[in-house]
Amino acid sequence: MIPIHELLWFALAAFLMVISPGPNMIYLISQSITQGKTAGLVSLVGVICGFLFHIVLAGFGLTAILLAVPFAYGILKISGAIYLLYLAYQAIKPNGKTFFEVNEDIPKDKPRKLFLMGFLTNLLNPKMAVFYLSFFPQFIKPEYGSILGQSMALGITQIFISFTINFIIVMTAAKMASFLTKNPLWVRAQKWFMASVLTFLAIKMVISKAK
Repeated sequence: MIPIHELLWFALAAFLMVISPGPNMIYLISQSITQGKTAGLVSLVGVICGFLFHIVLAGFGLTAILLAVPFAYGILKISGAIYLLYLAYQAIKPNGKTFFEVNEDIPKDKPRKLFLMGFLTNLLNPKMAVFYLSFFPQFIKPEYGSILGQSMALGITQIFISFTINFIIVMTAAKMASFLTKNPLWVRAQKWFMASVLTFLAIKMVISKAK
């Protein structure tokens, strides 16, 4: 079993990761504000399932294989970058729905779509695979017991922290909707700002290298 003090250091690293702006945070904020907290929570479930997928891969060593094969890692990066660029286009396309604009006339996405988009947002983010492969070995030691068991313990800790922080983000973002609808100029400005952030993340994802 991993010692408590080691688990706390890992928890700190997981906390710092989840509060850093990235695709997951942007997607959850956008869905929470544009479609309400229920949509945000459904999207959050999808994101959490994406975490579970990465954890299982890391636990069984499949992520190491993925990062060891440049072609496979490259495909994952390109797919994630294309998805981010798609989100950026959705933010600024003519007559399109913005990230922070609330419009009751726009049909709500079905829970299945919200879940799937949240799942893909996390699944296509190489940052998660790199995080698990980079941090897990620092806290997993043979003398602590089962390697798979330790991986699962770290994964559960990371998921708990991510869920808690993202839950707060979802609930807070939903309450911002009424304020944002009264500031159309701010809404127009944030469209281009958010599209720029997403484009930057896409470019950063493409030029990043596996470590």
